[in-house]
Formats: sequence, C-alpha cells, structure tokens
Amino acid sequence: MPSSVIDKIDYFQESLTLRVKFVSGLIYDYRGVPPEVYKSLKIAGSKGRFLNFHIKGKYDFDKVN
Repeated sequence: MPSSVIDKIDYFQESLTLRVKFVSGLIYDYRGVPPEVYKSLKIAGSKGRFLNFHIKGKYDFDKVN
C-alpha cells in the first residue's frame, strides 16, 4: 500500500541499515535495524505509523544529504 509520508524504503542487510526516503525528499538511514523489523515495515498497512512506533526513537539515525 502506498504511503502518504514515505516515498521509498531500502534495506542494506550487511550493515543492518534501513534507508527511508520521505515524500518531502528528506532521507534518513536508521542503523542496527534487524531484518524482521524491515520486513514488518514493508507489509505494514501504515508505513508512517509503523515507523513512528517501531523505528523512530529506537534506532540511531543519520540524515543523508
């Protein structure tokens, strides 16, 4: 299901990095995200809500330029 907040998500399993590109154009890398959390995000009915409750504030992140 398309998200009104998230444009694209990528996952780099070798570094456990979840990259989230928002509709606004901002990109964030969340570090240390387990594969099962990424898989749950992919199938979530509301990706924005899942991100807010299960990823933000739980994993370190970097803003990508």
